[in-house]
Amino acid sequence: MEKWYLMTIVVLIGLTVRWTVSLNSYSGAGKPPMFGDYEAQRHWQEITFNLPVKQWYFNSSDNNLQYWGLDYPPLTAYHSLLCAYVAKFINADWIALHTSRGYESQAHKLFMRSTVLIADLLIYIPAVVLYCCCLKEISTKKKIANVLCILLYPGLILIDYGHFQYNSVSLGFALWGVLGVSCDWDLLGSLAFCLAINYKQMELYHSLPFFCFLLGKCFKKGLKGKGFVLLVKLACTVVASFILCWLPFFTEREQTLQVLRRLFPVDRGLFEDKVANIWCSFNVLLKIKDILPRHIQLIMSFCFTFLSLLPACIKLTLQPSSKGFKFTLVSCALSFFLFSFQVHEKSILLVSLPVCLVLSDIPFMSTWFLLVSTFSMLPLLLKDELLMPSVVTTMAFFIACVTFFSIFEKTSEEELQLKSFSISVRKYLPCFTFLSRIIQYLFLISVITMVLLTLMTVTLDPPQKLPDLFSVLVCFVSCLNFLFFLVYFNIIIMWDSQNGRNQKKIS
Repeated sequence: MEKWYLMTIVVLIGLTVRWTVSLNSYSGAGKPPMFGDYEAQRHWQEITFNLPVKQWYFNSSDNNLQYWGLDYPPLTAYHSLLCAYVAKFINADWIALHTSRGYESQAHKLFMRSTVLIADLLIYIPAVVLYCCCLKEISTKKKIANVLCILLYPGLILIDYGHFQYNSVSLGFALWGVLGVSCDWDLLGSLAFCLAINYKQMELYHSLPFFCFLLGKCFKKGLKGKGFVLLVKLACTVVASFILCWLPFFTEREQTLQVLRRLFPVDRGLFEDKVANIWCSFNVLLKIKDILPRHIQLIMSFCFTFLSLLPACIKLTLQPSSKGFKFTLVSCALSFFLFSFQVHEKSILLVSLPVCLVLSDIPFMSTWFLLVSTFSMLPLLLKDELLMPSVVTTMAFFIACVTFFSIFEKTSEEELQLKSFSISVRKYLPCFTFLSRIIQYLFLISVITMVLLTLMTVTLDPPQKLPDLFSVLVCFVSCLNFLFFLVYFNIIIMWDSQNGRNQKKIS
């Protein structure tokens, strides 16, 4: 009873922090003509409510795709329609065709913020609580601490409640998928993950680990027996869920193609804005976005992405395990973020979710990564006037991790899960005994750099000839950190023994 009492308090703390952040400004507030993501979400409610389904993704006099045209899968559109029906009941002016463009009022802001909170309460938060409760080999107090730290992760709070989006819906569905396949509820897990993809196409970042883990399970059961039956069931589940989500758009070939064109806008280019990945960072030195033809950029990004995630995916297919699955989710999502085509700065949240899932396994490295992921979005957060919420939520998250996980005491090779790797290296370099010390120094350098860059960005004006100097430095420093983490997580995956004694598995 005490466990659930404490869990309720933790959830209430998470909700309080979310609602407090939502009281601040939001993306594009009072900034015509495009306003911001808040207006995008409102506009999609306007479009889905007032226009027939066949017109949702097509350009017309009533649906100008240049003005926040719908560019997410059908499940997002259905969610917008559901919110629109509630909005119509409260105040029809909020979703009136044409005349509601740029609508701003306190009542409407309260409504929009409430829709995010309700989505969190129904999908994301229950998944977090259940996931942490199912963790084995850790105490009840650690499970509750895990819930608190995940719910306090500042990146998701700032983007969903400050910038304004519904990332918790797709991430929540993905987490339900992780729970399902980790607990051998493979069909339910597959269904949940299909819902995640059909809500936001960026969930494809997680698709290969799901595919490889489930395929590995089928191989393990034997493709001539139970494994083949499971494979057929999984295929039917995936196909059926996609058909149900896309049914209104399968009536005509052009309808389907138009939705796909909106979901994968190749014409937007290799990257957008200032994103902390390889292409944006390298573009400072060599303008690859301008020099290389679009099709070469596509091929190049595909090759780098595929090669960087291939080893982890092969290992997961051949040796499927819950622990390997979680770490491969991190590695693959990070590979997509660093090397794939058309990446947004907010896409780092897709890496942060699986990192939250291994917080109890490697608290020091997970906390470090989650701090860097929030810092990498600094230009966007400052643009939305979210400096103070960013500082407060980041400090709250960091203090919670230090207090409940004692992260600075978890820096030995064994705690960092690098012992197998170190032993392998010491066979050739006996003096290689300083790895954990190096990582501690790197953490210190990383944190100091992030703090200094934040202070410089906030207090100093950039040179007139280099107006984006600080934004580029934030992206470059974050990218270097992410490259280091990509190597680190792949080392854990490749040197991990499937029968390791200290694995914390999902029951």
